[in-house]
Amino acid sequence: MSDLRKDPIVGRWVIIATERGRRPTDFRPEVQKVTGPDSCPFCEGNESQTTPEILAYREPESTPDGPGWRVRVVPNKFPALQIEGELQKRGDGIYDMMAGIGAHEVIIESPKHHISTAALTETEVRDVLWVYRERLLDLRNDRRFVHGMIFKNVGSAAGASLEHTHSQLIVTPIVPITVWEEMTGALEFFNYRGRCIYCDMLHQEAASKKRIVLDTEHFMAFCPYAARFPFETWIVPKRHSSHYEQLDQTELEDLASVLRTSIARLETVLDRPPYNYILHTAPFDHSDVPHYHWHIEIMPRLTKVAGFEWGSGFYINPMPPEQAASFLRHA
Repeated sequence: MSDLRKDPIVGRWVIIATERGRRPTDFRPEVQKVTGPDSCPFCEGNESQTTPEILAYREPESTPDGPGWRVRVVPNKFPALQIEGELQKRGDGIYDMMAGIGAHEVIIESPKHHISTAALTETEVRDVLWVYRERLLDLRNDRRFVHGMIFKNVGSAAGASLEHTHSQLIVTPIVPITVWEEMTGALEFFNYRGRCIYCDMLHQEAASKKRIVLDTEHFMAFCPYAARFPFETWIVPKRHSSHYEQLDQTELEDLASVLRTSIARLETVLDRPPYNYILHTAPFDHSDVPHYHWHIEIMPRLTKVAGFEWGSGFYINPMPPEQAASFLRHA
């Protein structure tokens, strides 16, 4: 079983996944598997090649772990965290650790061998987004778990091992340090100004219009003012909401269009780059938070993070966000 270990200097938790690599040769760069419908474990008809499904949106007459599904959720075959067991929080000298308990699930976004979210219809993207909501609502009922993070890796440079379009959910018994830092910074702004920093960002971006990619009734997609990466794009709901699970049906339909269009424009402008997107949402054990705002961050993998970035925490972005947004607006 994995361990969760805490860095005593910066408070960062690390998953020591002992089952994932035991020899130096295990750490060679992983190459994305290019497969066809016959051999892809995520394609319809190959359900026996995955773990048994947790949830699926299916045709009424279809049976679990067989054809007839639209979106399917399965446990990761090689989970970073195990769902069975107790946390066993304990000390190890000056260090803190606990058992590697959590959830690690794969959301297979289409029964067809699509390799891009942009290839899905808006209805299909809507189903995927609703599955995200449904899984977060279910897992937050487990009192061992504190935070759920949904993310998508596209391309081997972004960490994807299979090309069939899919995303992942990892639920942890602690709040990740990046989420904690975001919430702390947002709270400091709220205590000083009495307003949500994300709501203020939406107002300023709407006023300047220089970094907006898409602006709809319920969402704004824009390149953030201090973008870390070229063409980094955030999707932020206009209604203040700290938890993605609070999304309603009308907002969901709008989000499906905004997410699909944003990714299609990135793929058009950048010739289908590798990218990650991450859903940032408040921890389960927080009620509605007035200072934090859930959002999605899309980060194309166009530059490499090297020694200066790792050592300093600075990022060097060679593409001004105003210019990136202009390219994406006109794609």
